[in-house]
Amino acid sequence: TVAISFKNVGTIKEIGSTYAEQNRSLVPIGVKTPLILDSSTNNIFAMHTDVRAQVADNLRNLVQTNWGERLALTDYGANLSPLVTEFSSKQTFDQEAIVRINTAVEKWMPFLELIDYESTPDFEDNEFVGKIKIQVSYGIPTIGVTRDVVEVSLFVI
Repeated sequence: TVAISFKNVGTIKEIGSTYAEQNRSLVPIGVKTPLILDSSTNNIFAMHTDVRAQVADNLRNLVQTNWGERLALTDYGANLSPLVTEFSSKQTFDQEAIVRINTAVEKWMPFLELIDYESTPDFEDNEFVGKIKIQVSYGIPTIGVTRDVVEVSLFVI
């Protein structure tokens, strides 16, 4: 094989905002979850092309993931399932959930600024089966996002 030198390859002459705007929105930056097949592009799965949407998707996945669920990243996630299965009171759940979410975000998404947390338990007349809806609001200072919200539902069985 022959190595190609960068010495005489040239550059893009008009690399101003017009070039960047035309190409930035077309570049896939991450897979949308849950996975969906995408027949409209050359990608097998639907992809995010917006940083804000990708960050929201990543945060939602981080909050929903439990330790040991990610291959080779055994401490990835907020590990909220054990809290849900041991749910005794909203106050106890919220105190520990906030700490776990904050710890996970500091480790895996340190560019986020967490703002607010809200949870809504719904046990539908049954103290053992239901769900807990969690809303986390956050900012992304590096791209100028002052407030966005991610909502996650955790099921209690």
